[in-house]
Formats: sequence, C-alpha cells, structure tokens
Amino acid sequence: MTDTQTADAQPPKGLNVVLGGQGGLGRALVGRLSERGEAVLVLGRGSTPALDFTQAPTVAACAEHVAQQLDRSGQVLSRLVVATGVLHGQLPDGRAYGPERSWQQIDPDALAHVMQLNAIGPALVMRHFLPLLPRQGRVVAAFISARVGSIGDNALGGWYAYRASKAALNQLVRTAAIELARRNREALCVALHPGTVDTPLSQPFARQGLNVRPPEVAARELLAVLDSLPAGSSGQFFDQHGQTVPW
Repeated sequence: MTDTQTADAQPPKGLNVVLGGQGGLGRALVGRLSERGEAVLVLGRGSTPALDFTQAPTVAACAEHVAQQLDRSGQVLSRLVVATGVLHGQLPDGRAYGPERSWQQIDPDALAHVMQLNAIGPALVMRHFLPLLPRQGRVVAAFISARVGSIGDNALGGWYAYRASKAALNQLVRTAAIELARRNREALCVALHPGTVDTPLSQPFARQGLNVRPPEVAARELLAVLDSLPAGSSGQFFDQHGQTVPW
C-alpha cells in the first residue's frame, strides 16, 4: 500500500495533537499533517503552555489546554502522537550521559532521568490525555518507541537505560490499550518504531551502513502506518513499514 493511497486518501477529521512537536521527528510529523490540510496542535518545551516531563504539573496543564481548545472549536481529538524521547544529553547537574556499553557504566541518576523522560512522562500523558479521546469512532494514540526496547529482539546488549525505558514504554502502551478499549472499542493505542532518523538523537550513533532517513521521510512512513492500522491492532508495536515488532 503506497503512501498516496493511505496517508493522503481520506485524512481523518478532527484535531491532531503532537507532543514533542518541536523536535526533529515531531516537527516533520507536524509539517506532514499540515501539508495534508489537517488541524494540528503542537506542544513541547517551547510551547505555551510548555510541556516538561520532569515537571509533572505541566502535563496536566497541557491536557487542560487541549480540552479547552476542543470545547471552543467543537473538534474531537482524532490523533495523539507522543514524539518525545532521549538517548543522550545532560543531567540536571550538568553531567553528560549516553548509552552504556557495559553494566559498569550504569549510573543511577542517568537511569532515573532517562526513565522519567521516556517512560514516566508518557505515562502521565496517558493519564491526562487519553480521557480526552472520544468514546466512539476510530481514534489513534501513538507513542514513538524504539526497536531496541524490544526484549525479544535484543541480541547485542548494552544501552541499558534507553532499552529499559523503551521496554517500559511498550508495556505502558500495551496496558493503556486494554483500558482504552473499555471506553471505545474502535480506539487504537500503539507503539511505533520510526527506524533510524537523521535527528540529534541518533546522529552520534548512526553507524555507516544503517538506513538513516530524513525526518520528512520517516514522518510520511509513520503516518501511512497509522492511517492503515486495521481494527484489532490496538496494543501492538509496529515499525515504519507497518510490520509488528516483537515485545
């Protein structure tokens, strides 16, 4: 199925909310949705209100902001995409952190920080944003995960914090999908592996030989996957080609 046949055929009506929409992949998703003529609301660290997963009240405040916009516009929340995530960076105390090659490099502060941003933050999104989805009709909540979070696909080891945080996110998605189905049987809640995308997150680790794609290409692929998800696929983990990824 081609992108033209799926992503551009019949864009869903309603509001798209992209969390992390100011990052590389998130910005490309917002751009693609806008090109398709769809309404998009972007929230992130630089938005008003700001979304900061290290500050739990900001998640609730952003959800309230979306709820108010839905009330004013009469729209429904048709698609929620959480495009946040960290692999490397700086801790609040200024120390750099990155993927561990060995258990000897595990740092409890870095582990807690990565868990906060990659798993706990999205869990708070589930708490505050999923109740905004309508109780009937096809709607989608998608969380950007990573294949390295797959326990079944882990053959190389290393990257303890990132792997564990994405595995935790996958379990959260699976669990939320079960609860969401009790509210709306047609609602879909899925985890997505975008492949290796040319963004600041992956650039230091994009080895030669990997299929590194521009964010615009990855965004087009992921939206095609979301548009073509069949009924009954909620709670699953898909890659950028729509193939299921083992847990």
